[in-house]
Amino acid sequence: MIDIHTHILPGIDDGAQDEQEAILMARAAVQEGIKAVIATPHHANGRYDNPGHEIQKRTQALNLALSEHRIALEVLPGQEVRIHQGLLEDLEQGKIITLSGSKYLLLELPSGMVPSYTEEMIHELIVLGITPIIAHPERNAELASSPSVLMRLLERGALTQLTSHAVDGRFGRKLQKLCLEWCRQGMVHMISSDAHNINDRPFGLKNAYAAISAHLNDTLAEELKDNTERLISRLEIRTLQPVLLNRKWWKLW
Repeated sequence: MIDIHTHILPGIDDGAQDEQEAILMARAAVQEGIKAVIATPHHANGRYDNPGHEIQKRTQALNLALSEHRIALEVLPGQEVRIHQGLLEDLEQGKIITLSGSKYLLLELPSGMVPSYTEEMIHELIVLGITPIIAHPERNAELASSPSVLMRLLERGALTQLTSHAVDGRFGRKLQKLCLEWCRQGMVHMISSDAHNINDRPFGLKNAYAAISAHLNDTLAEELKDNTERLISRLEIRTLQPVLLNRKWWKLW
């Protein structure tokens, strides 16, 4: 398995606090069957700024430490970039990097709403040849309550990544129902952990894929898993034509 959204780099955000904790996370990832993770520390979220060159350097250092500890996990560089007005300028200046050098960028929206310039920003990124992957859209209140808004972002060219524990039910049954509904409608492209540690924010990818298989089907679980492999191989991520079903969404809540 591949995990494209983790906070494993030590000491730079609210993820692993030091190298020892990062090593523990790496061991847990391998035990779960994960062979590679993308380190995606927070960037430009008002609390943390982690420019691309610093992430590249720290990723190399962590890989060296993992090799010394004989841990068979590859760590690749990336960022979880909070959407902001200066994003395109930061991208041009090299402060922002894509996921493992691919054409995909992990884009975080604020938790309460979708900024008015989001669709335009997605369009501009697509024009530049970069496809934004919206991180954990299930945690954005506006998207969760108005799936038509998420549909518009998908129509502009964005993709989505759900959090493993939202899918497997650890974050609650209601959120799980929402995630499964989006999966059913072809509005989801990848599952990742957003792991911050090994206790309250662990990986959980295996359970998430098992939940997809149990509630939907094995084929979809394998397709979502394959998309993460395709990303780090710099291949095109497979997508479905999303279909917004006429359902009473209030039943999910």
